[in-house]
Amino acid sequence: MMQAFNTFNLRIRALFSYRLVRPWNRRNQQRQHKTVSISLNKASPIAKVDARFLSFSIDISVLAGGFWWEGSKGTQHGLGTQRVKPLDLSQPALDNLVNALGPAYVRVGGSEADKIHYFTSAAPASADSLELTQDMWNQLHSFCQRNDLALMFTMKYGLFERRKQGGWQTNEVESLLQYCQDNQQKIDIFELGNELNAYWAFHGFTSQPSAKNLAKDYDTFIRCVRRYSPNSLVAGPGSAFWPRIGEAVKPISNISAPFLEHLTEEIDIIDWHYYPFQSSRSPVRTRAATLNNILSPNSLKSYEKYALQLRKLRDQHQPKAQLWTGETGSAQCGGQAKLSDRFVSCFWWADQLGRGAKSGQKVMVRQSLIGGDYALINRQTLKPNPDYWVSWLWGKLMGENVFEVQSNDPFVQTYCHSAKKEGKCTLLIINMSSSPKIINCQEFGLKKRRFEITADSLTSKKIRINSVRPKLKQGKVKLKDFPKLSKLNIVSPYSINFWCFEI
Repeated sequence: MMQAFNTFNLRIRALFSYRLVRPWNRRNQQRQHKTVSISLNKASPIAKVDARFLSFSIDISVLAGGFWWEGSKGTQHGLGTQRVKPLDLSQPALDNLVNALGPAYVRVGGSEADKIHYFTSAAPASADSLELTQDMWNQLHSFCQRNDLALMFTMKYGLFERRKQGGWQTNEVESLLQYCQDNQQKIDIFELGNELNAYWAFHGFTSQPSAKNLAKDYDTFIRCVRRYSPNSLVAGPGSAFWPRIGEAVKPISNISAPFLEHLTEEIDIIDWHYYPFQSSRSPVRTRAATLNNILSPNSLKSYEKYALQLRKLRDQHQPKAQLWTGETGSAQCGGQAKLSDRFVSCFWWADQLGRGAKSGQKVMVRQSLIGGDYALINRQTLKPNPDYWVSWLWGKLMGENVFEVQSNDPFVQTYCHSAKKEGKCTLLIINMSSSPKIINCQEFGLKKRRFEITADSLTSKKIRINSVRPKLKQGKVKLKDFPKLSKLNIVSPYSINFWCFEI
């Protein structure tokens, strides 16, 4: 009886917690509805995602001990200003958290991927040099095998003098590929270089490759990969898109269209990078990471705009290629302290997962699994941040088939997927307002269970699922760990909801 009372008390507390939170913009409250109608078109799916749709990255700077964001107040050449110790991938606590999110792709890339030295090549000694050692490489493959992770690796494009060399050289890549072949190590996805349309910002204007030259180098890279690892896929060009301005500076960084036009080899994946906001570390901010911006429905629309642009380019130049969001996080330059690692970050993340799947993205790679304010897992404490639990529920409840749903309230974003079991579907309801909403579902079947993420405030470090704080017990967490909610058609203010139906 006491347990039931405590659960009820927590539920009431969560339901009316909006009284403790000042609405982000009272003028926009007039456009909202108390009752939200959601209709499902279940005739046929509009898209299908990869079984490893929700994936994540480990930045090469974190893995190998380069310059990273924790403790950095600004940037240096697109990097943090503080050097960190190499990540220990053998920690059981890390395995437990990662295993709960799998299966997934893990992308190892980032800004320092283009100047790192592999253990297979001679690394010149300098204070800023970064080396991926043989032990780090072997640890990474063991980590992937333990946790059912498929590896996506950013190969070094590097800084070279084109006038002297004529083009990108395969030497270092071939040495690493030969090592993998000799040791039965698999790289599932290859890409060449990190955000090659932003070389001018990281390395200076003279370092920026033209789209035509980059396409030639990529043709060479694709042929190299096919020769050594014919079952692997190749992704590119991994261009960085900014909110409001896209690929930014014309004609220097708008390379996606001409790159695909000049590419002669078939590429398997067209990927791109996108952050909806910029942190205070970023020297340029086209949309700053603020509480108001994160909770604005208008801030979410740019992602879909650029995703559709890339889909059009894909259809025109590489119709067989998949579309991937190869890197994304809440805010550029490490995330925004006290926002990216708080409950409010859950809203853009839940929305971009749903919006990305609906827009035809096969995979969404979150920056980052560990390290930085935008991490799913805190690097120092190995404790999950709020976004981790959105990711966990998504992985448990959202299947591969994507269905069309419509909401009549801009502050209530909705997405629907098949469930993991046949004959079921899961409706994602994101309430970005300070008011509870009555949900009127049309064309859905019998509602079975629902899971709701709430918190005491938008800037809370802790969240609740069905009024209970999630915890791993003996290294595991299960859906049945959380109490069942009533089947009332209501969602709490500032909440993220997964409703499970039979169809």
